[in-house]
Amino acid sequence: MTWLSGLAGLLILAAVASDAFEVMLLPRRVRRQLRPVRYFFRLSWAGWSKIAIKIKKGRLRDGFLSLYGPLSMVLLLSIWSAGLIFGFGLLTWAVQADRTRSVFTSLYLSGATFFTLGYGDVVPKDPLAKALAVMESGSGMAFIAVTIGYLPVLYQLFSRREANVIQLDARAGSPPVACSLLCRHSDGEALDDLTMLLRTWEQWAAELVESHLSYPMLSYYRSQHDNQSWLAALTAILDSCALILTGLSGVRTFQARMTFALGRLAAIELCRVFHMKPLNSQNNRLDSESFLALEERLNNSDLTFSEPESAEERLASLRSTYEPFVHSLSKHFMLPLPPWSQEEDELDNWQRSRGGSRARRILDAAPVQPD
Repeated sequence: MTWLSGLAGLLILAAVASDAFEVMLLPRRVRRQLRPVRYFFRLSWAGWSKIAIKIKKGRLRDGFLSLYGPLSMVLLLSIWSAGLIFGFGLLTWAVQADRTRSVFTSLYLSGATFFTLGYGDVVPKDPLAKALAVMESGSGMAFIAVTIGYLPVLYQLFSRREANVIQLDARAGSPPVACSLLCRHSDGEALDDLTMLLRTWEQWAAELVESHLSYPMLSYYRSQHDNQSWLAALTAILDSCALILTGLSGVRTFQARMTFALGRLAAIELCRVFHMKPLNSQNNRLDSESFLALEERLNNSDLTFSEPESAEERLASLRSTYEPFVHSLSKHFMLPLPPWSQEEDELDNWQRSRGGSRARRILDAAPVQPD
């Protein structure tokens, strides 16, 4: 029985230590299939999302879903700590010479040692137990130190991701919409700025791939507003690039090609990390009627397709290369995808704030001065 408990303790320690090391210290995607953290997020998110489905759509549901990211990290760190304590406790009970000490007492000793409480009411007596106590004390201090350094890294990556998402509010609307992004730059005679914006989003997509492959739990962290998200922003940028690549008169396509390639890579890699298959949604985001309305809106902003007869077909071909992946991400994370176009009088988040309507009227009255 003691050998079995010792073996179980070693296996638990190996599983927890390797899992924590891969998540917090290894900056690359782990391809090993059997990972406790993977099953933790899969099972916990499945339960959390099932509860969320029963909540009426709106701020209440979005608020409930936004709690999952930080709470799951707290729970994961607690499970790792409990696993290390339990593993060391079983090992201590297996190697102790005093067989009158119960498993519960060994677990209590393990917990006190892991958190370096130093009560002294229960102490290891034989050499192996003392050696384990020293190792566990060092492991506990190292685990706490790594955790303290790990959480700020997550926050910094989250903040950098969200900064660009928030900037789309005034440029593309809330939620961000490809048609609004292009039309606002055209109306403001700032199509050159659009190229610089797409270059910034190329960098954003690269950082998204790097950060979310290394720390997949960031995908569950949601934006401040329920009509914004990292997935909606990524989709809107891909939609915008697809429209430009379809062929808009006077709009250069090189930067759109680069941003489209990296944005599509981000969607594919995230699906691969979470083991999702491309999903062909029955809800067509852009049917023929919607495409005609989109084309009219673009024309009103002096944006015309270079070959209007085949524009819808070319756009559909581009959409087929990324929409199945963003649809799959949308279904899993319960993040809605943005439309292709929206009403011109739809208010952005900054316009819904206090005094936002007056600020909008003043800005609309201001003359447009091209560079």
